[in-house]
Order: sequence, then C-alpha cells, then structure tokens
Amino acid sequence: NAEYMGEVEQASIMFPLSVSERSKDRFPLATAAAPAAINLPFWAKCLSAGFAASIAEVCTIPIDTAKVRLQTQADPKPGEVRKYRGMMQTIRTIAAEEGATAPWKGLSPGIQRQMVFASLRIGLYEPVRNFYCGKDFQGDPPLLKKIAAGLTTGTIGICVASPTDLVKIRLQGEGRLPPGVPRRYNGSIHAYKTIIQQEGVAGLWTGLGPNIARNATINAAELASYDQLKQMILSSGLMGDNVYTHFIAAFGAGFIATCVGSPVDVIKTRVMNAKKVGDGSGPTYTGAVDCALKTARNEGIMAFYKGFVPNFMRIGTWNIVMFISLEQIRAAMSRNL
Repeated sequence: NAEYMGEVEQASIMFPLSVSERSKDRFPLATAAAPAAINLPFWAKCLSAGFAASIAEVCTIPIDTAKVRLQTQADPKPGEVRKYRGMMQTIRTIAAEEGATAPWKGLSPGIQRQMVFASLRIGLYEPVRNFYCGKDFQGDPPLLKKIAAGLTTGTIGICVASPTDLVKIRLQGEGRLPPGVPRRYNGSIHAYKTIIQQEGVAGLWTGLGPNIARNATINAAELASYDQLKQMILSSGLMGDNVYTHFIAAFGAGFIATCVGSPVDVIKTRVMNAKKVGDGSGPTYTGAVDCALKTARNEGIMAFYKGFVPNFMRIGTWNIVMFISLEQIRAAMSRNL
C-alpha cells in the first residue's frame, strides 16, 4: 500500500539497500518505490554528509571546547581548587575569561574537518558495508559487517582530515595558557603555517595513531549503532521512518559511541594538545601508549572518563542534529536530483 511504499522510500535514504537486499521478499516494493534515493550519486551522499556534520558542529562546538578543557586539565595540587568543574561551569568560565565567542574557538577548522572527514566516513559507509557483505548477499547486513565498515571508513577519513583535527584542538586549548603568555596561534591559517614551520609537514599529523583509534572506534559505534537501531525500530513496526525514529536511533548511537570512545578520546586530545619535548612546560608524551600509561599512573583509571558528561552531551547532541539533518538533506536531494 501507499503507506508502506513511503516508509520504504524514506528508509533507503540514509543507508540505501543494495540490489540484492532490494530483491528480498521483505522489501517487495523497494525497487519501484525509491529509485531516486537508491540512485543518489556518490558525490551527493558525501556532500550531504559534510553539510549535515557542519550544522551539528556549529550547534555543539561550545560543548566540545568544554570537553577539551576538562580532559586536558591536570588534577589540582593540595589546597588548590579545580578550575573547570563541569560542562556549564567550564563554558561560563571560558566565556567570562576569554570573551563570549571563545567557546566557539576552533569552529573554522572544525567545519573544515567535517567537510572532509564526515563526507568520507559517512559517504563511504554504505559502499564499504555492501562490499564487505558481497554482491550476492541477501537480507539485512550483519552487525559485524557494519562495524567493520565503520572502522574502515573512519580510518580512511581521519587519515585525510587529521591536520584539521589537530588545528581545531590546538586552538581550543589556547585558553589554558597562563595570563601574559603569548598565544601560539591567532587563527586556523596561522596555526597550519606555524605547525609546518616549527614541526614540519609531518607535524600536521601529530597524534595520528590515537586519532585513528578514536575516530575509527567512534565512527564504527555511531554508524553501526544508528544503522542497527534504525533497522530494529523499523522492523518492529512500532514506528515509521520519521524524525522520532531518527532521534531515538541517533541518541542511542551517541551514548554507545561515548562509552566506547571516551578513553581513546582522552588520549588523543592529550597527545595532540601536548607541548613538544624540550620547551619546558606542559605534559609531554612520546606517543599514545606513553600518554595512557602516564595518565593511568598519575591520575588513575577514571581519568580516561574525564569530561564524560560533556563528551556524551557533545556526541549525543551532535549525533541527533547530524543524523536528523542528514536524513532531511538526503530526502530533499533525492527528490530534486
């Protein structure tokens, strides 16, 4: 009936079904119902992902800035009071000390990052997932295949986009410098130039190892969880393919991604924000393993979950805004391309 056909059409927009899946009895109307969504060009899938991720970045970057400050601050010495004590207090402190726009530090490289990273990791997800399933596969893709696809596309995306991630984190961490200490960077372009001059071109990929671990892990958790949760909701028949389904699936994906990715996120942030050896200030790590060992030894295991609440609020909110935006953008593109 018309209602079922509309539901199938919408279901194929985010993660379109492969030809073999569309031939399965479970989706008897899919081929006729959703040719526009199924045939959405690859460039359109990538572009829509970049735009949706950029919208989410603008909405949530103050939370991300607070998360970076909470993750990188050391434990206070006896008698000292911790400077940052929770997400909202951190955002208020940053705005009060550094200006009202300070919570949006790193927005420019953040959007640069999303237009590259999100476009690749989300745009490639469906083709890679279907490749892992095989051209003759029929039925719903197994969860393990979805996870493998997320790990793969997350790795590819961050290998290309890692310099933008580095600059974003460096700019967000500038406010930790003591009063009177000159800032290292006065903007994203200056940051790129300064890093190349002081650390070489390879310096733009500082922390690539933990960055791959963090982003591949979170990407797999986000995309596989969203894909799986949405599939389960639609299969249950309790809800149709609408904004409520997208909200629930995105919220669940954000929570799972936060639980899985928080430890590697803390390590990645600290490695990328650390000073180079020999400048006489700040913590110094020789790599991800060294950072993990020093963090665990000096601050305890729970240090890996520093900033968990703002991290969840960031990832959860980011996922909700991104996936809902992506569904709507792709739906509009499928009607007009």
